[in-house]
Amino acid sequence: MVKSELVEKVAERSDITLGKAEEIIDLFFDTMTGTMASGHRVELRGFGAFTVREYKSYQGRNPKTGEKITVPGKKLPFWKTGQELKQRVDSAFPNAG
Repeated sequence: MVKSELVEKVAERSDITLGKAEEIIDLFFDTMTGTMASGHRVELRGFGAFTVREYKSYQGRNPKTGEKITVPGKKLPFWKTGQELKQRVDSAFPNAG
């Protein structure tokens, strides 16, 4: 599913215009992004949690030249799936594994 399909589903199920649904979806993601950018956790019970993980800088190597380089530290979003979502997905595919 892509964002446009999500907007359509929300508009359909909520009986609102596509424009209003897109505004709601944008607000939702902007709020999540802003919360994580300020270093806080976003938890959606039963669905999962988004956090920011910090990675330290390290010495790497340019694969073309073999030259040593310093890879700067960074912060990246991290997702942990909620138990309820795991169970729903697992039960949707009973013959998997």
